[in-house]
Amino acid sequence: MNKPVNDGLWSGTWVAERLGVELVGDDRLTGLLGLALRRNPKRAHLLVSNVLGKHVPQSPSVVYGHGFALGRRVRNLLGTDQSGRAVVLGYAETATGLGHAVADGLGAAPYLHSTRRPVPGVAPAGGFEESHSHATSHLLLPEDPALLASDGPLVLVDDEFSTGNTVLNTIRALHTRYPRKRYVVVALIDMRAPADVDRLRQFADQMEAQVSLITTASGTLRLPADVLERGQALVAQHERARQTEQRTPHPVASDASEGADGAAVPERGPEFSRPESAGAVGAGAASAATESRGAVGGSGEPPGGQRQWPAGRVRRVELRWPRRVPDGGRHGFTPAHRERLERALPAMAARIAEALPRAARQVLVLGCEELMYAPLRLARELEQVVEAEVRYSTTTRSPVLAVDDPGYAIRTRLVFPAHDDPADGPGERYAYNVADGAFDAVVAVVDSAADTPGLHAPDGLLARLAEHTPHVLLAVVPSYLPVPPHAPERSPMLPEPLRGPAFSSYAPDEVGWLLQDLSDVTLEAPTEEREEAIQSGGAHYAESLPVEYQPSEQYQELFHTALTASAARIARAVGVVTETILAEVPLRRKNPAGTDGTPGTGPVLVSLARAGTPVGVLMRRWARFRHGRDLPHYAVSIVRGRGIDTNALRWLAARHDPRDVVFVDGWTGKGAITRELAQAIKEFEEREGITGFDPEIAVLADPGSCVRTYGTREDFLIPSACLNSTVSGLISRTVLRADLVGRHDFHGAKFYRELAGADVSNGFLDAVSQCFHEVADGVDVAAKELLTTDRAPTWEGWAAVERISEEYGIHDVNLVKPGVGETTRVLLRRVPWRILARAGAGADLDHVRLLAGQRGVPVEEVDELPYSCVGLIHPRYTRGATGADGRTVTR
Repeated sequence: MNKPVNDGLWSGTWVAERLGVELVGDDRLTGLLGLALRRNPKRAHLLVSNVLGKHVPQSPSVVYGHGFALGRRVRNLLGTDQSGRAVVLGYAETATGLGHAVADGLGAAPYLHSTRRPVPGVAPAGGFEESHSHATSHLLLPEDPALLASDGPLVLVDDEFSTGNTVLNTIRALHTRYPRKRYVVVALIDMRAPADVDRLRQFADQMEAQVSLITTASGTLRLPADVLERGQALVAQHERARQTEQRTPHPVASDASEGADGAAVPERGPEFSRPESAGAVGAGAASAATESRGAVGGSGEPPGGQRQWPAGRVRRVELRWPRRVPDGGRHGFTPAHRERLERALPAMAARIAEALPRAARQVLVLGCEELMYAPLRLARELEQVVEAEVRYSTTTRSPVLAVDDPGYAIRTRLVFPAHDDPADGPGERYAYNVADGAFDAVVAVVDSAADTPGLHAPDGLLARLAEHTPHVLLAVVPSYLPVPPHAPERSPMLPEPLRGPAFSSYAPDEVGWLLQDLSDVTLEAPTEEREEAIQSGGAHYAESLPVEYQPSEQYQELFHTALTASAARIARAVGVVTETILAEVPLRRKNPAGTDGTPGTGPVLVSLARAGTPVGVLMRRWARFRHGRDLPHYAVSIVRGRGIDTNALRWLAARHDPRDVVFVDGWTGKGAITRELAQAIKEFEEREGITGFDPEIAVLADPGSCVRTYGTREDFLIPSACLNSTVSGLISRTVLRADLVGRHDFHGAKFYRELAGADVSNGFLDAVSQCFHEVADGVDVAAKELLTTDRAPTWEGWAAVERISEEYGIHDVNLVKPGVGETTRVLLRRVPWRILARAGAGADLDHVRLLAGQRGVPVEEVDELPYSCVGLIHPRYTRGATGADGRTVTR
C-alpha cells in the first residue's frame, strides 16, 4: 500500500483535491491504488496500483499473490474441464506479469501476452488497439498459431477495467478469427460506469458468447466534465515550476545529475532517511527534487564535460536461465515451460543472493517494461532466501508527472533513453519511486534484446540507478526467439537404421538403431557439472553425456560373478516375456499397405535405447531359438520430459503395421518412462493422425508393478545394469539437443569405438543365450500361468517413491531412483546422496555396495522396502553440497 506511516494520507489525495475527482466503491480501493497525473493528451489521471509492481515497488509475494488468487477464482468459476482447455491472454505492458500469475493460478493453462515489440520472422496472429494508452497498438505473436485457435475459454487479464474499450476491441478482433463460447475478463480493479457495464453485456449477447468478469475490487472514479483540461493545466504548471527550480543556481555536488536543460539538479543524498513503512518503498520523506534525468537529447554533455558515474557500482549476475524457456509470454508460455522454470528458480535466486552485499537491508528487483514475470518470480524467490526486505517494480514507457507529496502516488521519477531499439523509435523511459535513496541495492533484470550499449551508456538506466543506490546488479534473461514453424532444415526423408559394426558392436541383424551418429561431437561433461546444471534447470539431462565409467578390476570381477550367478534367471525372464508377446501379438497376413497378402512378421521389437537394447536382442534370440522366427528389432530414443523420437515413429509406421510394434525396456523403476511413453504416443496420434501404436512396455523385471507385460516382478540384479556402453554395444545414452537434432533428424547417440577392449556386450548376450535350453520347459509353464493371471499394474512402486521423497525431505520424485538397475545408474551417472537397501538383501547388491563405497555414499538398511534398493540423487545439488539443504546432511 502506498500510504506512508508518517501521515496516513491516501496516495490519491493530492490529485483528488486538485482535480475535484472522487473515488467511491469498495473499502479496499484506497489500499489497492493511488492517483497520479498523466502526461497524456487523452486522459488526465492515472490509477496507480499498489499491488501490480509497475509504478510502486511492492513485496513480490504480494504482487504475485494477487494475480495467483485471481487465477484460482477463474479456475473455480470454470470448473476442472473448462479450466483445462483455457488460454490466458495478458495485456502489454502493464499486465504482462499479472496475466502470467493468473495463468499460474489457473493451473495448466498456456499463457500469451500482447506486445508492442515486433519480432522479425514472426507473423502476427492478431492485434487490437488500446485507445487511451500512450502507445496504442498491440500485437499477438504466438510461436504456435494454434494457441489461440482452440474453442476453450479465453481469459483476458488487465490491471484495471476502466471503460471496457480495450477488452471489447480484443474480443471483437479475435472472435472473428477464433470464435468461442466463453470469455472471462480478469482485472485487479473494475472502475466502469453503469453504461459501460451495459455495453459489455449487450456486446456479449450480440456475439452469442458468455463473458464473465472477476476482479479484486470495484468502484467508480467520479470525474468533473473538465477533468482533462484541468489535468493538463496542472501538469503544465508543475512542469514550469520544476524547470524554474532547475535554472535556479545551486551548489553543485560532485555526484549531481543534470536536468533536461543541462542544469544540475540536486540528488537525494545520504541525509534522506529510508521509509520504515512495510508497504510500498519509495513513499518516504519528501525532498526538494522529484525527478532525476540523464542527458537525454542534445550532445549529452553537461557543463564541464561528460559526467563519469562511479566505477564498480554495477555487477553482472549470471542467472543460467534454463535453455529454451521463454523469458515471458510474448510468444506463448506453456505448462511445460512453467515446470522447467519452477525447477530453475531456486538456483537462479541463490546466484543473485550471493552477489548482493551482505549489509543490504532494502533490495529492489527492477524489471523492464513488458519483462515483468521473470523478474517478479526471481524477486519472489529471492525474498525467501535473503534477510533483506525485497521489493519489486519495473520500468515503463508511461509518462507520469512526479510530485514529492505524501498524498501523491508517484513521488520520484528516473528518466533515461529507451535501450531496446524500439520499433517506434527512440524515446524516454521511466522508473518511478526508485530515486529516493531507499534501496541499498537494485537488481536490474532485462532481456538480452535490451542489453544494449544504451543500457550501459552514461545517461542509461544503469547509470541512473547507480546515482541513487550504492550497488547495482544486472541480470540478463535470454530473449526467446521462436523457431519458425516451417523452417526448411533438410529433406524429411529419413535415413535407414544404423547397424554394426559401423555403429555398435552388435551384429548387423541383431538391431537397427533409429538414431543419428554423433560420435565426432564432444558431449561429455563431468558428473558434478551435469548434476548442477540439470537440477538448476540450466540444462536437460539429454543435452549432454556423462563421462563413461571405466570399471576397476574388482568391479569387473563383480560383473562376471553376477552374470554367472544370474544368467539362467535372466534367460527365464527373457523367455517368459517373449512368449507372452508372441501369444498376444497375432501374425498378420498383410503388410501396412495391404496389397500383396504376404505373411507379416508378428511382433516388431522396438527397444528403448539404451537399457532396452540388450533385452530386445535377447528376446529376438529367444524367438529364433524357440520358434525359428526372426523378429525385426530396432532401438529408438525416448527422453523423460521430451517424449519419444517422433521421426522414429514415422519411420516405423511407414514400414510396419503400428499394431505389431512392441516397445521393450530392461526394467521399470517407478514407471516414469511408462507414463512418458503413453503420453507421447497419445500426442503423436493426435498430431500425426497415425494410430495403432500400443504404449505398453515389455520389460524383463517390473518390481514397481508399472506394466502388464514382464518376465518377472522380482527386483534382482540384471548385470547389464552394472555397466554403461560396454554392455550395450558401445553406444551412449541418447542425446536430444536443438543445435544437433533438427526437425527431421533422429535423436543422436555416440559409438565409443575406443572402448572396444573393455566391451562385454556380446559376452553378456551369449552367456544368457546359452541358458535358453535349460530354462525352456520352465518358461513354457511360467508363461502359460502368467497369461491366465491378473497382470494389471498396481503402481505400488510409484507410491513407495512418493513416500520416500517426502520422508527424506527431497520433495521431487525424479530424484528417487528405485530398483537395482536405477540405483546402479545413480551411482554411475549422477551425484548420489544415499542408498536405501532392503534389510537382508544379499549378493544382488554387492556391486551397489562396492560403488557406494568408492563414491563415499552411505548405504542405509530399511525395512518394508518394495525394491531391493533405492538410490537417492543429491537433492538441491551444488558442487560441494553434502545434504538435503545443499549444505549438510539432515538425516
